[in-house]
Amino acid sequence: MSKQLRVAIVHDWLYGGGAERVVHELHKLYPDAPIYTSYCSDEWRKRLGGKVVTGYLQHWPFSVLRKFLPVLRIWWFGRLDLSGYDLVISSSGNGEAFSVKTGPNTVHINYCHSPTHYYWRHYDLYMKQPGFGIFNPLARLGLKLLVRPLRNWDYKAAQRADYFIANSTHIQKDIKKYYGRDSVVIYPPIDTERFAVPEPEQRKGFVIAGRQVPQKKIDLAVRACTTLNLPLKVIGRGPEHDNLVTIAGPTIEFLDNISDAQMPELFAGAQAFLFPCLDDSGVVPREALAAGTPVIAYKAGGALDYVEEGKTGVFFREQTVESLATALRSFNPKQFDHKSIRKFAQSFSTNSFRNNVESFVQSTLHQNK
Repeated sequence: MSKQLRVAIVHDWLYGGGAERVVHELHKLYPDAPIYTSYCSDEWRKRLGGKVVTGYLQHWPFSVLRKFLPVLRIWWFGRLDLSGYDLVISSSGNGEAFSVKTGPNTVHINYCHSPTHYYWRHYDLYMKQPGFGIFNPLARLGLKLLVRPLRNWDYKAAQRADYFIANSTHIQKDIKKYYGRDSVVIYPPIDTERFAVPEPEQRKGFVIAGRQVPQKKIDLAVRACTTLNLPLKVIGRGPEHDNLVTIAGPTIEFLDNISDAQMPELFAGAQAFLFPCLDDSGVVPREALAAGTPVIAYKAGGALDYVEEGKTGVFFREQTVESLATALRSFNPKQFDHKSIRKFAQSFSTNSFRNNVESFVQSTLHQNK
């Protein structure tokens, strides 16, 4: 890549999660590129080496109200003029980042984690469970009144990008459905080396990990393993924690103070990782694969890209306790080759991600010469 290439990276906000890993790897590809975002935590500012550029939304009171302020984020990103750059890579899951202004000589590539959930696919779910606590009634009213103009804006803003990258075939379909745009799939990166721990002498029970919120459907795993008297390690915390403890039987073990360093051995020590939610991509189950652990997943969303029946895991067809329990009863850990699963997971490594992105960037720049 030419050293003279002027590159900018844009992201909705930076404070934690799988989307930030994409920005981190883009930063490694283009270490001199500024990273424009509406808000950045101190941790991520340090990790990205002082390359982060923010505006007034970084400061109080906007910083503590950022979840409530999509219109202000729209205004800020929509007026961000990056026409002086040769290449702009925007990373968006809330939609605003791809609305930046670029010039006629700029190639703008959007890495799409998902078309904005609460405008499109999950509008009805957000109307039922906005996730704002005592402010839920206000959030419902605001979304109901604004969703039509916000959808119109979101669709128009999506046309500003020259090219789209989807993080899964599931999101590729949504990009086509909601934005009318074609895209290529490049899976988000996982640190496969971190999960390359020695194979244990024996794998026991099951494991599930993630933020304990209703949409993660962790309750299905707890109820199914309780019903079947199967051992299950539940890693993480969240608003649903107390409820999960209440419904759990004696075979369920809650681990709510686990460090990142402990995760690989916990994943590698399990017969399978349970993934009962519908996820756009799914970072954690692919980390389990990197530890050689098969995944038992709900047959939908991003899991369709990495769960292959009998090789990397098995599916259950309905998000019910009964359907998951059926899959658990028939699960045979002896049919899986842990070494082959680890090898398969290398296709999601950070090196694979950077190589795929760089190859795509070069092809687009060549097309626009």
